[in-house]
Amino acid sequence: MRASLVLLSVAAALMSASPPRAEVLDFESLDGWLDDNHLAALTSFLNTCDLIDQPDWKPICAVAADVPKDDASARSFFELFFKPVVVGAPPALFTGYFEPELDGSPTRSGRYQYPIYARPPELREGVAYHTRAAIEGGAIAGRGLEIAWLDDPVDVYFLQVQGSGRIRMTDGSVVRVGYAGKNGHAYRSVGQEMIRRGTHTMDQVSAPEIANYVRSNPTSGRDLLDTNPSYVFFRKIGTLDPKDGPIGAMGRSITTMRSIAIDPKFTPLGAPVWIEKDGRRPIRSLMVAQDTGGAIKGMQRADIFYGTGKGAGDAAGTVKDPGRMVLLLPIDRAFAMLDDE
Repeated sequence: MRASLVLLSVAAALMSASPPRAEVLDFESLDGWLDDNHLAALTSFLNTCDLIDQPDWKPICAVAADVPKDDASARSFFELFFKPVVVGAPPALFTGYFEPELDGSPTRSGRYQYPIYARPPELREGVAYHTRAAIEGGAIAGRGLEIAWLDDPVDVYFLQVQGSGRIRMTDGSVVRVGYAGKNGHAYRSVGQEMIRRGTHTMDQVSAPEIANYVRSNPTSGRDLLDTNPSYVFFRKIGTLDPKDGPIGAMGRSITTMRSIAIDPKFTPLGAPVWIEKDGRRPIRSLMVAQDTGGAIKGMQRADIFYGTGKGAGDAAGTVKDPGRMVLLLPIDRAFAMLDDE
């Protein structure tokens, strides 16, 4: 699980549109389809295909495992077993997320004064717990729930936004953490709050700008972050290879530039999704819906996983682009959607 950086009025417009419509396309109508690396997409698809618990997917996944490992065979596989379907009305809203690399300490000392917490045992799904402000104010401090101490409260906040991260400890070890639950309060966009307060316009809001503002205005900045009452708890993950991505909503590692977070109400987890992202750095690529996020809501809505570290964060933090997302669904399922309209 993870959460998007900014949820602005474009997303709200997508969510409030008329009832879902579906349009079945041909692969020839997908912009850039022939130029993609279909073998990379197949590799990502195979990572979670066995977890899709639907009868019409099981034979497809069985075939996928035996597809020859070359691009032409991978493309033929997708074209043979799927139909492209546009669900909802574009334009889509694309944002980006990443796995941060941060400095931390196993104990509170020196500059390391800001904790990240393990899931409290009394936390219950769907039941409101302490708010962000209360937790940051010490509501659960001193109970041994502290996983690590970071040197920047902004890093704590954005680690929660991303939902996973790598923490370089003072002893040289690296601790990987992943999502373990949240406090039951709805996510509220800090970017929207900045616009409401008049400190920024819509085109100025981005993850780097939010971070810069909070660091430059410690008091009002912390108050700004507290307007989002949602709070994320973590768990240590000791089973991942350093080359593997963080764990997504399907319980498997996600893949740089091949995994997206989606709204599972409209996009099945595990499904291939053709991405046509416009903007400054256009993308035409087949990705896989392997993650979710508290701020990822709507039919034409996706958060693209950009990878690990600062470079990935710089790239992901400014993405807020339109375009089109096209689901690849088993053929019978695709045409059944037309019958349901």
